[in-house]
Amino acid sequence: MPTFVLIPGAGGSAWVWSRVTRLLLEAGHDVIAVDLPGDDETAGLNRYAELMVDAIGSRSDVVLAAGSLGGFTAPLVCERVPVRELVLVNAMIPEPGETAGDWWAHTGAVEAREEAARAGGYGPFDVATYFLHDVDAEVAAEGEAYQRNEADVVFGSVCDFTAWPAIRIRVLVGADDRFFPIGLQRKIARDRLGVEADVLPGGHLLPVVQPRLVADYLLQTTRS
Repeated sequence: MPTFVLIPGAGGSAWVWSRVTRLLLEAGHDVIAVDLPGDDETAGLNRYAELMVDAIGSRSDVVLAAGSLGGFTAPLVCERVPVRELVLVNAMIPEPGETAGDWWAHTGAVEAREEAARAGGYGPFDVATYFLHDVDAEVAAEGEAYQRNEADVVFGSVCDFTAWPAIRIRVLVGADDRFFPIGLQRKIARDRLGVEADVLPGGHLLPVVQPRLVADYLLQTTRS
């Protein structure tokens, strides 16, 4: 029975995984959803990785899941502790030595987002339109207490890893993600990992919107 270790995205709040966490616990697994100091200007990727490694401790049967910006922390963790499997959920997928600040230009993410917005007719960026468009109003209200801005320092932090680990890596994307459109995510997964992305209905906050589907996807590791 693996332990699921969950990395949050920008802001660092583990709340985004809270509904998935409950379902994994009900399935009999140990689950660690780590709060990261996303709003701390003295922290950065290495500090995030240290906190993840500390949380994992001596556990050796770990499935690591990372959402959004958490994709930049994931490979650093994989180089420091044994990880059985990695799942990237609507995640930024870095190349060795890349920064999160440079990722946008390197991948064409902004252009892809703007093109998708024109095609979908939902206009320029704002949080409600791009992150909360498919989140239940009560759930969104609950999450307000956990929201934190991501400090600028992390976007200049080098993702200092040698290579993606030689383990099973799965990429899960939301068909309705307006922040990282599905076409962009599929291309990056193929180009950088050689992986075909799996798709679920839902937007960027997939663990919030589709907790049962995300939990079931994660649990596939135990049936593989």
